[in-house]
Amino acid sequence: MHADTAVSRDTPQAAAPARRCRVLLVEDSARLAASIRDYLERHSFEVFIEGDGLAVAERFERLKPDLVILDLMLPGKDGLTICRELRRFDRIPILILTAKGENIDQVLGLEMGADDYVVKPVEPRVLLARIEALLRRARSAPPEAREAKLAAGRLSIDGARRSATIDENPVELTTGDFDILWLLASRQGNVVTRDEILRVVRGIDYDGLDRSIDARICRLRRKLLEAGGAESMIKTVRLRGYLFAGEG
Repeated sequence: MHADTAVSRDTPQAAAPARRCRVLLVEDSARLAASIRDYLERHSFEVFIEGDGLAVAERFERLKPDLVILDLMLPGKDGLTICRELRRFDRIPILILTAKGENIDQVLGLEMGADDYVVKPVEPRVLLARIEALLRRARSAPPEAREAKLAAGRLSIDGARRSATIDENPVELTTGDFDILWLLASRQGNVVTRDEILRVVRGIDYDGLDRSIDARICRLRRKLLEAGGAESMIKTVRLRGYLFAGEG
């Protein structure tokens, strides 16, 4: 179901002095979508609504948004499939919406390449804070990484470009993946707690229950392996956190 209010918004206003941050909101609940759009537009975002899972790819290509907010339950094509497809050809931040208590969907969303999630019912201020945090990370490297490079054996990390390679093979990283890899590699040989990682990638404290970091680490290990590295580059330290061991 297309939102008729969004169709007329697809063409940016030529008179605008500068393009506002553009958000593609994929949500089939017209009431919720309108509520989110109105709130974000009051905070200087430009929001486009799409409610049909089958139309998201085409809309994404046409709009070239700065961030995608993606519901998981959609007509035509589910959000997890869309997330995986978008991530194949673009690294822009993806924030998923998931129903309260659906922890498996949160984990699966992160596995498919999402950068963060917000639980419904959506608290507007929380949503805005998560969006702003994702955009900040997408636009700039951590302060200490802006002009820096890290090397650990065959792995090279470029802080300015926010990229990593293993023997010149690129490691496919989302915004959150890069932030975690940089944090761990910059502290090579030292344990980094889940709380530290969660504060970096989501801006919140670890509550002892959130399993999203474990899913992210699992995904990062797999990506390192696919690029020619080893899963053992990142070790789990029981009851403490994670340690970047390089290839030792």
